[in-house]
Formats: sequence, structure tokens, C-alpha cells
Amino acid sequence: MNTEKLIAAELLNIKAVFLSPDEPFTWASGIKSPIYCDNRLILTAPAARKVVENAIAQTVKEKFPEAEVLMGTSTAGIAHAAIAADILDMPMGYVRGSAKDHGRGNRIEGRLEKGAKVVVIEDLISTGGSCIDVVEALREAGAEVLGVVSIFTYGMKKGVERLAAANVVNYSLSNFDTLVGVAVEKGYIAAEDEARLKQFMANPQDESWMNK
Repeated sequence: MNTEKLIAAELLNIKAVFLSPDEPFTWASGIKSPIYCDNRLILTAPAARKVVENAIAQTVKEKFPEAEVLMGTSTAGIAHAAIAADILDMPMGYVRGSAKDHGRGNRIEGRLEKGAKVVVIEDLISTGGSCIDVVEALREAGAEVLGVVSIFTYGMKKGVERLAAANVVNYSLSNFDTLVGVAVEKGYIAAEDEARLKQFMANPQDESWMNK
């Protein structure tokens, strides 16, 4: 089993990613979705956590061998960045959603030298907005952001286009299409639901996928 399928299987097994085409979830945006992702559950599942964190570390080594610092996104990416940094014996920090309103007013936590080669660790890529915001904050601080390693991506057209426009390279351990395929193979969803799920991801605003 390749890494994408292995990670997908782990996420499904611990219900970090949950598929429910017949009883959709409602996202904060109001969109009805057949998929819900909560990668924080990885932290409470030691076996899955070991697989995921080792895969993050291996991806950093293979894709960004010149990396000097890992920076986690706040808050979901922080723990994953810390564990991967420990595996790699690398410095680690994180980027807040906004600067503190007290103390030194930091937004970037941890020592970051100008010119440092940074890899951002993110748990989930959807529209890409929060990830790009972190990358821009690091660039403004003088870091050289080599790219992003994320655990899972929906592969949304909007997200892919926004990352490309911001010149952000992302490598995800797994993705929506792979996960749906594994879900069918392992019986989490019926084979006929695969097309419905892919229809949703092609156009999340179009609710016609809910019609069987």
C-alpha cells in the first residue's frame, strides 16, 4: 500500500475523516458536505499518529532536504510540527492566527532567523486561505518558505489555484480522491456513492449530488 492509501486508511479507521453521503454535514460556510475532517483525532490515536508523523518527517526529508526549521500552523498544525521536528532533530516554531495583544506582540513563536529555510506543517488544505496567510507572515519576517507539508487535502479547485497564485508548493500525505477509493475498497461507503462524492468536490455549491 502506498503512502497516500495508507494515510487514507488510517484517517478513515480513526474517523479523523468521516464520509456520510446520506446525512451530510454543514460546514461553517453553510455548504452541505458529505465529508468532515478532524485531524486533531490523530493525536489521540497512537498507532495512526506514528504513521502520520513519520510520513510527515519523510516527506520533509525527501521534498525539502535543505529545510532548516519547521513551522506549524495555529492551532492544528502545531503538535504535528513538533513531533515531526523531534523525529528530524530540527528546530520548530509556529505561527499564530494573529499577533498577541500583550507581551512582545509576537505572531511567530520560536526563534526564526532571517533567510531561514522553512517548511510549514499544516493539517488540512481546503481553500488554502489560512495556509497562505501563514506563508505570507513567514515571508514578511524574512524567512525563505520552501513549501508546505499537509496531512490531507480536499483538492478543491479554488485551493489549488490560490496556492499556485501565491507561489506555494504543497505536498499532502493523502487526498480526497484516494480516500474515497479506499473508503469504497474497505466498505465504508457503497460503490455507487463514489461518483456522488466526486460530484460534490467538483462543485461544492451545487447540491444536486444529494439526489440519489
